[in-house]
Amino acid sequence: MARRTYGSYNDGCASAHALDLIGERWALIVVRELLLGPKRFVDIQRDVPGIGPGVLSRRLQDLEESGIVVRRTLPRPADVTVYDLTEWGRQLEEVNAALSRWAVRSPRLPLEADMSPDTLVLAMRAHARPAPAGDPIRRVAMTLTDSRTAGHQPVEYLATVGPGGTTVSKESIPDDVDARVEGTTLAWKALVISGAPIEGAAAVAVTGAVEAVRALLDATRLESTGASGSRASGV
Repeated sequence: MARRTYGSYNDGCASAHALDLIGERWALIVVRELLLGPKRFVDIQRDVPGIGPGVLSRRLQDLEESGIVVRRTLPRPADVTVYDLTEWGRQLEEVNAALSRWAVRSPRLPLEADMSPDTLVLAMRAHARPAPAGDPIRRVAMTLTDSRTAGHQPVEYLATVGPGGTTVSKESIPDDVDARVEGTTLAWKALVISGAPIEGAAAVAVTGAVEAVRALLDATRLESTGASGSRASGV
């Protein structure tokens, strides 16, 4: 039986309606995995451990019917069906970022848990801030490999750090970057979220200007004081 909407209880609040749209279990997690670009069904299932194919199908169908997700076929030579966010659906990154910034204060945040490459980059984007005034603009190429299970292909991102702001996007890596970082998600998460020093970091290799990587970490590292008063970081 379908769950009753908040509107059916005579609740006209827009926030309540938002929960009708994305409040089902896994719905916002599926949206999160599409924020950096379209994915095939199997890619979403791979990147969201714990979700079964039946539940994923229902969530994608619900999100399509709500106008948040659209299904399309990539042109040749790919010629595969992918799920993508609509323009309205992509605006949910602001919601995801706000939840991230709010949740870092939780004393129960699972700091030991790993993340997908896209989720880790979205955390960086949610907490990104400009470099100090007078700093040069630096570009860092990032190649992250999901360390939760074996067999994942590396994913490439490009980060730009400067006084005008910090951005991290999912795209092919150009040649003219200041530094390159290669690592597993668990190792990079330890630097971004737990604040571990880059010197001697396990499973993270840096080539080029190390100071550019330090600038990226300074601009995206997640640090907050937990609600209970202890120090906490996370996404």
